[in-house]
Amino acid sequence: MATDVAPAKAALWVLVGMATLGFSDNLIVHLTDDSSLWQFHLMRSLMVLAMLGLVAASGFGGLRPRRWTAVAGRSAILGVALLIYFGCLAIMPIGVVVAGFFTAPLFVALISSIYQRKPLAGRQWVAVALGFCGAVLVIRPDPQAIDWVSFLPVLAGLCYAVGAVATRAWCEGEGTMTLSAGFFLALGLFGVIGCIVLPGTGSGPDGFSARGWMPLTSDMLLWLAVLAVGAMIGIFCIFRGYQVGEASHVAVFEYSLLIFASGWAWYLWGQTIPPLGFLGMALIILSGVIVTLRRRA
Repeated sequence: MATDVAPAKAALWVLVGMATLGFSDNLIVHLTDDSSLWQFHLMRSLMVLAMLGLVAASGFGGLRPRRWTAVAGRSAILGVALLIYFGCLAIMPIGVVVAGFFTAPLFVALISSIYQRKPLAGRQWVAVALGFCGAVLVIRPDPQAIDWVSFLPVLAGLCYAVGAVATRAWCEGEGTMTLSAGFFLALGLFGVIGCIVLPGTGSGPDGFSARGWMPLTSDMLLWLAVLAVGAMIGIFCIFRGYQVGEASHVAVFEYSLLIFASGWAWYLWGQTIPPLGFLGMALIILSGVIVTLRRRA
């Protein structure tokens, strides 16, 4: 029997999920001084995979994929996106990182049009232009001294968009638990590689991505556990929203992460965003809504 669509409940689930992720992503700063990006992904993935294993053992879903290579490829691409995303959180304001990351729907529209050989409609081209302008306003690059690091969140959005297209093209019929497990397994494997290859010395946020395995402390384990639980709660709420609502309707509310992440950053750390940054975020949200509603039509 088909599940009844509940737009209000779906929106509430996604808003709660995005508020949770916006809060937990802000807590990464507790790890950037003494831990490393690779250690963070390794430890968090182990914790999340353990929780997923318990859920699967309780009979609430399976973890075995139908097509191993498809799930592995999709997981690797999304893993790269999240490596870049969390690496940027250590050195850039979270509002800038999230704004760059949310250019992903624009790249999805472009990649889908090429992959499906269907030209974009006029409104979609307008949306792409608005999203690009919004990203530039948020990043605010200096023409005389362009720092390409500032564009890394946009690169993360591009990788995430490729992963999203791969999810539809390669992984049709795979379960949510399977895709989640594959994603965190890929991040964990990336973490293992980084911990082995990179030196386990140094401190400070600037070296977060350049360090390998660091000595574990009780505080580090505490914050890793908090981040793992936050990720699980946030993802569960988002998945639940997609279960009780239409995907095109639910996707619009994902942009609330821009607001929640920036709001938590202001409340917790005093990070502020200039007026042009807010304008850029508004343009990114508007462009994403146009693309989403056009896809629904």
